[in-house]
Amino acid sequence: MREYNFDGLIGPTHNYAGLSPGNLASQTHGGQPSQPRAAALQGLEKMRFVSELGVGQAVLPPQPRPSLRTLRALGFTGSDEEVITRAARDAEHLLRLTSSASAMWTANAATVAPSVDTADGRVHLTPANLTQMFHRAIEADTTHAVLRAIFADPKHFLVHAPLPGAAHFADEGAANHTRLFTPGHKAVHLLAWGRSAWQDVKGPQRFPARQTLESSQALARLHQLDPAQVLMPQQHPDGIDAGAFHTDVLAVGNERFLMLHALAFADPPALLETLRQKLGADFRSVVATNDELPVKDAVKAYPFNSQVLSLPDGTMAIIAPIESRETPHAHAFLQRVVAEDNPVKAVHYLDVRQSMNNGGGPACLRQRISLTDAERAAITADVFYSPALHEALAAWVRRHYREVLRPEDVRDPLLARETMTALDELTRLLKLGSVYDFQQ
Repeated sequence: MREYNFDGLIGPTHNYAGLSPGNLASQTHGGQPSQPRAAALQGLEKMRFVSELGVGQAVLPPQPRPSLRTLRALGFTGSDEEVITRAARDAEHLLRLTSSASAMWTANAATVAPSVDTADGRVHLTPANLTQMFHRAIEADTTHAVLRAIFADPKHFLVHAPLPGAAHFADEGAANHTRLFTPGHKAVHLLAWGRSAWQDVKGPQRFPARQTLESSQALARLHQLDPAQVLMPQQHPDGIDAGAFHTDVLAVGNERFLMLHALAFADPPALLETLRQKLGADFRSVVATNDELPVKDAVKAYPFNSQVLSLPDGTMAIIAPIESRETPHAHAFLQRVVAEDNPVKAVHYLDVRQSMNNGGGPACLRQRISLTDAERAAITADVFYSPALHEALAAWVRRHYREVLRPEDVRDPLLARETMTALDELTRLLKLGSVYDFQQ
């Protein structure tokens, strides 16, 4: 198998609306002007860098925003332009919610299990319902359509529907999922959670816990994983209250390596001991204490929201945001990681500030999907990275994206029309077919 990082193309309505309680960067930058064109090009440059390291890279398309289907479901009628005008006049907050470009963080798009781990030998994908936040919950149907268009061959893939809604089965996707394995040992899936719908567990007091234990349990069943190889650690309540709304804000793993903050999970020593038992002597971990790396700095600089990549030479590299280099405690910790006895031999710092300002680092921007050669060949959509695709996408961004987007610009009906024109062209470029509601 080869792992492919499916990065989300940042959408034309990339804006800072401060919609996510518990996401400190989102709240801090709410109301500021954004730069959609620069954001999308930053994302494409990250894809280029990862591909040039010899790592599999692919893309996922943005979603239509504002979501006119959602606004119509909430009672706004008339032409597209009339719907937007009426929403701007009568319910501007709803218009901001339905204009969020948060689908760019494809770590939240779905949870995926590779065919080598599933009982039926197929790749299983479940789009996240994201019910905890309204502006994200409206992503699920389109994500489902996109994944079904890409992973269309039922011989190799099973794309499940999102979990049933309501707070009991709130699912935030792969931002709470980590797959670890060592030579000679079966893979272990960590499906973390922040609260339980029915069990009495201590939760955060300041910010909402998004993922439920019950949704993690459902995902393990749907993906036909061996129960003995599934661990379900609780996110540390204090970590959530510090701004670690998803596991990947304070922990990241790859193959035989796990890097985590002491406040990532409720009981890190017990979790690490269980992983050593299941994965053997080759397993490596690095834990940052709160003294070494204060959690506020970890949340500010996102060193754990980095990509840890397996390189062709057998070593690993970390792709970190430049904020981690600029924050002394985060930089010192990553330097320690490279110096210790583990597979990580290099750290690369990339500029994804437009995403970071809204609360998403390099790891948020990608969905990890491992494919065999046969599974890769079964995908007919043109979503796998190449220099030619990069140039085509960069030219597409420059044609269609605004340079600056201010909060009041989401009230402009022309923005929605520009976005639909751009996305209609993109689906042809990526050979996706008609995956958007406005194309039906």
